[in-house]
Amino acid sequence: MSGRFRKFIFLALILGITFLSYRYLIKPANESLAQQKARLQDKTGKLAEFEKASAAARDLNKQLEQLQDAVTFFESKLPPTGEVHKVLEQVTVVAQKQGLEPKIIRTLATKSNSGYIEQPLKMELDGNFNSFYSFLLELEKLPRIMKIRKLDLKKQAGPEGRISADFIVSIFFQSAS
Repeated sequence: MSGRFRKFIFLALILGITFLSYRYLIKPANESLAQQKARLQDKTGKLAEFEKASAAARDLNKQLEQLQDAVTFFESKLPPTGEVHKVLEQVTVVAQKQGLEPKIIRTLATKSNSGYIEQPLKMELDGNFNSFYSFLLELEKLPRIMKIRKLDLKKQAGPEGRISADFIVSIFFQSAS
């Protein structure tokens, strides 16, 4: 055998081994690696979704706690229904303390809502505008939830700054249920 022929056979043998190793070793290994990468990406995506869901659940739990704290706070501002007279007395005392003359203080029909009762009070007060403004500021400071529904101010004849205030203030109470 000549040297060229040996080189040719050696070259064919190396090419054959390369082809066979690619076909039976490298190609299946690459396919297996691609499948494993795809599974890993799928699991990584599911893990990311799970992390988002658990973060959302933690946020929801935190929001739920905040809402429960808010409900507790507002319920503490709602006196029991039996304390209507005490709140009415507080409002009257504040009006008199500010130098306002109560003309009418009358309770209107209560409105029942889910979880609370609204007791509107119709009030007519006469006095100085600054005194009325101070009265409103004092009402705001009371540890009760109140809302001014309607307010009509009329200037009175006589000294400057005298007004007549006609308004409805709603006081909220816990329902008995």
